[in-house]
Amino acid sequence: MAWFVLVVSGVLEAVWATALGASKGFSRWRPTLLFAVALVASMAGLAWAMTSLPTGTAYAVWVGIGATLTVLWGFLTGKDRATWGKSLLLVLLIGSIIGLKAVS
Repeated sequence: MAWFVLVVSGVLEAVWATALGASKGFSRWRPTLLFAVALVASMAGLAWAMTSLPTGTAYAVWVGIGATLTVLWGFLTGKDRATWGKSLLLVLLIGSIIGLKAVS
């Protein structure tokens, strides 16, 4: 169950990171509200998952999921340009996340 909560929390990290950018310095209320809700939920899930998972592994997986999804969202929306180099690095990041789960 801790791994499931950790993955959902990682997805919420991507949500709050994207909402933070869309808030334009907290000047737009809808993205700001989404940022706040997703941030609290993401942190709460991470904290709960860390009660039964190693802190370093949980944090690395959480950050990796959030970072990967945030970059992929940038690719999909056209706000970030997908290149072979970025794509290769994302594959390596995903492989590292899977590796951390495999050895835990």
